[in-house]
Amino acid sequence: MFSHLRWSWVWQRPQHLIARLARKRNVWFVEEPIVDPSVDRPITRWTAEDSRLTIVRTHVPGPDRHMGFDSPEAACLGRDVAQAAGGAIDTVWLYTPLALRAARALRYRTMVFDVMDDLASFKGASPQLPRWHRETLTAADVVLAGGRSLHRGVLDTRGDAYLFPSGVDAGHYAEASSRRSRPGVPVAGYVGVIDERLDLELLAGVAARLPDWQFTMVGPVAKISEDDLPRRNNISYVGAVTYEELPAAMAGFHVALMPFALNEATRKISPTKTLEYLAAGLPVVSTSVPDVVTDYAHIVRLADDADAFAAACADSLGDAHDADYHATCKPLLEWSDWNRIAARIEHILGNRNTHPNVDMDETA
Repeated sequence: MFSHLRWSWVWQRPQHLIARLARKRNVWFVEEPIVDPSVDRPITRWTAEDSRLTIVRTHVPGPDRHMGFDSPEAACLGRDVAQAAGGAIDTVWLYTPLALRAARALRYRTMVFDVMDDLASFKGASPQLPRWHRETLTAADVVLAGGRSLHRGVLDTRGDAYLFPSGVDAGHYAEASSRRSRPGVPVAGYVGVIDERLDLELLAGVAARLPDWQFTMVGPVAKISEDDLPRRNNISYVGAVTYEELPAAMAGFHVALMPFALNEATRKISPTKTLEYLAAGLPVVSTSVPDVVTDYAHIVRLADDADAFAAACADSLGDAHDADYHATCKPLLEWSDWNRIAARIEHILGNRNTHPNVDMDETA
């Protein structure tokens, strides 16, 4: 698997799926190169995460900088992985099309392209992404899409693409409900990467309209400056926490926030955190991100300006005690269980490898 997200960063779709797929197969999780002042030439290293999962990363010398799979420093990755694996690769799995060149150096039976984001729309994206995206859609044997908007976006090129929105491990978040204490100052919380996809002006406006509330932002800041963050007495930035720590963090929330900007970077996102919030027993307030509107408008409160968003936060306080609200969440969480999603993907791959020419039209 080639991923633009590092294994040890925010726990997202790649980590959830690969942790489950690695129960039945050996997985090499190949990351983008990283600057390492201890080396004097590019060196690819294999680090065992557990008995079936190995992290593969090329360490390169030089000044600190970001390097993608399209960087010259990554040119050796495909060769090094191919030499180490020999002909033993069953499946090569891409989360970024920029890794296609490295993947083509390998001998494998099946190529999977899991389209989890519209990477070309993100801040600082490589100008080569659209071309490699089209080429990878054509080259892949199996194409997965992590949301409805992403799925629609690939159908013209790959009419056989499978829709697999991201899921949730509901049991992991269940303790958040049991640990939550309702008395005191209302807390509205956000969990996730804090980057250009958030409407920081909206956050500041909502916090100003609810001065008696506390707004807790949990997650790393990426691709924007700390100076861009709104500063108010009732807004706090906790920083990154581990996946294991998320339930405890959410236990301190009364309302969960998804204050996404409505821009090019968010028009195709399908936020994993929606289901995680619901599994934690939290009412959710979001801006009108297309996939959120399509999949969750019946259960998530939607608002796009500060006045409406603040009012929605206040109105949602009672939802956590509403039996009908939780009854609506339950089947959604069960259907979206990560174990079920991984099993359905295993079924597709199993049929593909047993009957390589089978024409499958199953979608999830």
